[in-house]
Amino acid sequence: MKPPKPILDVSGLRIVRDRTVILDAVNWRVLRGEHWVILGANGSGKTSLLSALAGYLMPTAGEMILLGETYGQSDWRELRKKIGLVSSSVRQMMADAEPALETVASGKYAMIDFWGRVTPHERAQALRLLRQVECGYLSGRPWRVLSQGERQRVLIGRALMAKPRILILDEPCAGLDPAAREHFLQFLQRLGARKHSPTLVLVTHHVEEIMPVFSHVLVLKQGAVLAAGAKSDVLNSKILSTAFGARMQLPRVAGRYRLQVTMNSRALM
Repeated sequence: MKPPKPILDVSGLRIVRDRTVILDAVNWRVLRGEHWVILGANGSGKTSLLSALAGYLMPTAGEMILLGETYGQSDWRELRKKIGLVSSSVRQMMADAEPALETVASGKYAMIDFWGRVTPHERAQALRLLRQVECGYLSGRPWRVLSQGERQRVLIGRALMAKPRILILDEPCAGLDPAAREHFLQFLQRLGARKHSPTLVLVTHHVEEIMPVFSHVLVLKQGAVLAAGAKSDVLNSKILSTAFGARMQLPRVAGRYRLQVTMNSRALM
């Protein structure tokens, strides 16, 4: 039996700008059915890795294969349409008066401040996706009156409009209050557990956001891979103490993690 082809295969990825090494020898493979977390401190290279995957940051060396297409040999502008991205940069560009239904529909065209006409078929599809992200009641509400949690769900619906194979969530809980964050995380759990769900990639530096549905973890430190693999193998006190430069404990309760920093700890090199 042949091993499954990876959805994403990154090998030896290196990015250097102005003699500064941003990413160095990054190897990462994602298989169908896996949901990943990219974890690391600020400045660890998480955003740079996402930018490289989306084709916005050109590699200095190495290889990236996404959905069977190789970077540099395929039209990455077309390929990136198969990657759904939910990030603060997208959230900040949305038009205040745009109804949620049109925001979702605009995902088909990767358009901000949608000015076209939504066809009846697109309207039905957008409404179906709003219901899927548990926000059907928001269809006619403008962006400016939506809560942060509602905006994140609408943006996920927008990303799903293009039927992506991979859905990248770049620190989606930033700005959410504790209750809204927990409601959103429970929604992610339900989304990832659905049949035919796209591969989820959650980018965060909070282990509390790692829901049980996430099966694998990639830990970055100073632009390099510190650890990558099954969640049970990677998430431990030793690895995370090294990743964040402080002595930490990682208790687990009911499938959820908490990171506890030991007071008066000295930074680990």
